[in-house]
Amino acid sequence: MVHNPYQLAGGEDFVFEQERRMLQNAGHEVVTYLRNNDEVDQYSGLRRIALIPQTIWAVDSRRQVKALLEREKPTLVHVHNTFVMISPSIFSACEEAGIPVVQTLHNYRLLCPAGAFYRDGHVCEDCLESLWSGVRHGCYHDSKAATAVVASMIAVHRGLRTWSRPAHYYIALCKFARQKFVDAGMPADKIFVKPNFVHPDPGASRVEDKEQYAVFAGRLSPEKRVGSLLDAWERGISHFPLFILGDGPERAGLEQAARRRGLSGVHFKGQVPRPEVIATIRKARFLVLSSEIYENFPVTIAEAFACGTPVICARMGAMAEIVEDGRTGLHYTPGEIGDLAAKMDWAWQNPARMSDMGREARREYETKYTAAINYKLLTDIYRQVLGQAQEDELVQHSDAKDIP
Repeated sequence: MVHNPYQLAGGEDFVFEQERRMLQNAGHEVVTYLRNNDEVDQYSGLRRIALIPQTIWAVDSRRQVKALLEREKPTLVHVHNTFVMISPSIFSACEEAGIPVVQTLHNYRLLCPAGAFYRDGHVCEDCLESLWSGVRHGCYHDSKAATAVVASMIAVHRGLRTWSRPAHYYIALCKFARQKFVDAGMPADKIFVKPNFVHPDPGASRVEDKEQYAVFAGRLSPEKRVGSLLDAWERGISHFPLFILGDGPERAGLEQAARRRGLSGVHFKGQVPRPEVIATIRKARFLVLSSEIYENFPVTIAEAFACGTPVICARMGAMAEIVEDGRTGLHYTPGEIGDLAAKMDWAWQNPARMSDMGREARREYETKYTAAINYKLLTDIYRQVLGQAQEDELVQHSDAKDIP
């Protein structure tokens, strides 16, 4: 398993660790190759120029992975994130070793330098037409220079056909994301769908466990639209206690805005340990996911379902696919603050109906998002990939015999 953790840990890092432990607990021998984006801090001043070739083709990562493959001789390589320090250079090492690769598509980085199809407060797909649109707008870290580096990485490896090699397969986290990659030209027969999961099972909450609050849990960054959530809460008539769990670049500004506007019912809890996040979601009347981007598969939704807590989310992308309106939660129209306010008011004023949705959400978890179900889905994908790789190898040997 290959992964490049982010400086501020997020869902991808959590999913990588969950899958690693799941495979090890099932008796598989798992070897990991990790590099951390904290290494970026070692590059200061002019040395940061060295990150440009590192992002596009990390010679050291390729060399280390090549040696690891020769020493361990794994059956399969499962890649989660290679950005920034590992780079896609490692895929050529896997190809040379004749080892098939499965890559989880946690975001849209292969299609969009920012990885999220999001710009200036709205969904943006301009990079599907031209990567340089993202450069022009400085979509990655609000920097044209940084975005140019990421766009160059994508362009170079498209030219090298890194992501279309015969033994390279993918896992999309939902049907919506899979279709986006297929529409962009990636081979449909090589992209499987496997959602995230929640383990250990927190257990469904009972009606008497529920307390008098709703909750948001996630990164406090522009695409999560927590500012819109505050607007909707202020516009509503219920003014129930709203707990906001998480940290991020917008936290200070959001807290200041809440104080200035007298939103005394909104409580910022900051970054809290995962067990506390689960416990808070478990006791909440409902969870609000105010994100208005093409989320791939928010782990928070699966966590809420596991707890028997219904979810209010935007009617878009994976969120609309995972949360069934009126059964496991409620949808609101993206960008319509009044609609979000109305849905939250209705949810607060109809606890019995929301309790029914919570029970349906729990059933959804039990049938789709447990570790046991996910393990079967993942190993079935591995078997298909290994079987296809063996067939491809036989074809190659057959072709070679025909050459004079």
